[in-house]
Amino acid sequence: MQSTDLAVIGGGPGGYAAAFRAADLGLQVTLIDQGPAPGGVCLHRGCIPSKALLHVARLLDETRAATAWGVTFGAPQIDLERLNRWKDGVVRHLAEGLMRLVKARKLTYLQGTACLQDAHTILVDTQDQGRQSVRCAHAVLATGSRPAILPTFAAAGERAMDSTAALRLESVPASLLVVGGGYIGLELGSVYAGLGTRVTVVEITDGLIPPADRDLVAPLQARLQERFEEILLQTRVVRVQPTQSGVEVEFEPASGAPFRRAYERLLIAVGRRPNSDRLGLETTAVELDARGCVLVDEQRRTREPSIFAVGDVIGSALAHTAAHEGGVAAEVIAGRRRRFEPNAIPAVVFTDPEVAWCGLTERDAAAPHSQVAVSRFPWAASGRAVTLDRTEGLTKLIIDPESERLLGVGIVGPGAGELIGEGVLAVEMAARASDVALTIHAHPTLSETYPEAAAAFLGQCAHLFAPRRR
Repeated sequence: MQSTDLAVIGGGPGGYAAAFRAADLGLQVTLIDQGPAPGGVCLHRGCIPSKALLHVARLLDETRAATAWGVTFGAPQIDLERLNRWKDGVVRHLAEGLMRLVKARKLTYLQGTACLQDAHTILVDTQDQGRQSVRCAHAVLATGSRPAILPTFAAAGERAMDSTAALRLESVPASLLVVGGGYIGLELGSVYAGLGTRVTVVEITDGLIPPADRDLVAPLQARLQERFEEILLQTRVVRVQPTQSGVEVEFEPASGAPFRRAYERLLIAVGRRPNSDRLGLETTAVELDARGCVLVDEQRRTREPSIFAVGDVIGSALAHTAAHEGGVAAEVIAGRRRRFEPNAIPAVVFTDPEVAWCGLTERDAAAPHSQVAVSRFPWAASGRAVTLDRTEGLTKLIIDPESERLLGVGIVGPGAGELIGEGVLAVEMAARASDVALTIHAHPTLSETYPEAAAAFLGQCAHLFAPRRR
């Protein structure tokens, strides 16, 4: 039996962030993960490989758009084997870096499957050393999540992919139905569309990316309607029937008669479910909610005092949120006073254009008794956006009209994921519209749209006529 101060189950962004921070604070740490290196789904089967492929898809789109600028390229020749090799090399490079950090911090790394025997004992079935028992003073659950698969699509067999299978990029199908209009479905749909697949998206709600404000989604939806074969909103998939060349899908729209379409492959992107089962939680006081997410407090402590949980397994389905939670849990375990209390967590959809937001959304502000002002700066008035031939973008600020404090930020346009960081900082630091408007930004840049939007609220915008609000 090994003994350690802290055992972390799961090596994703939340898990390794907790392990690294705890080690930096002087704790003896054991990190347990099923993979040969940390990184979790995000690095190995999610965020990183998908962004690598999205970069390629965006490059292909730009070469097609360049014709309008007077530059014409020949038809692209796509070598899937080399593309996959490059994508896998990106993942391998980052995974090797994490393993170097594991060794530098003198962590014990166990590759295997973990199960709690009690609140302080973990059984680990390793691949090369058999079953090991780890005795720990504290534990952090960072076991992540897995794609949710609905029974409706079982009949499709191998013709149906989840996000993990889609990222293997074994072939480029002639046609693809993406089930789910959230960020995973739209990002992977964009990858395949860029590579030449005819992509259809079906979404059961009345809009793409349901959590985002509609004015941010509108430019993206308009662009995707040009690149995708079809976008079906308020439509359900009710039956899937395999055929010799693919699958036949029956749709049921909210209004109108059912109809059928044929596709070569399906991509199921209807959400993820937490990996809280098969962990032996029944041997502890840890409790779950109705979705199977582990219940935690503001310090990320579960109902079992010695066990903490972070990331997807508690419903925090963003890598950067999980990493922050991991740091909080590690500091609490080390005896520091910390709690998870951000004012703004950025969300980014890495499509083209990108959509990003943080803090209060306009939809949130529509709640009864909510008094906010919304200031928008259209990128059609941005010199940099015009030089990029990407004027469909928008930067908007959600502002408290009395204090002029920034409560939220929303951006749609190329690079929105990079730009949103300034908005997060402004919201966290309780910046006022005048603080943003008086901060000199370089010209010509897309970041100028921040002070432009703030100046529009103040009635001081040179490039947009917007009288001061009373």
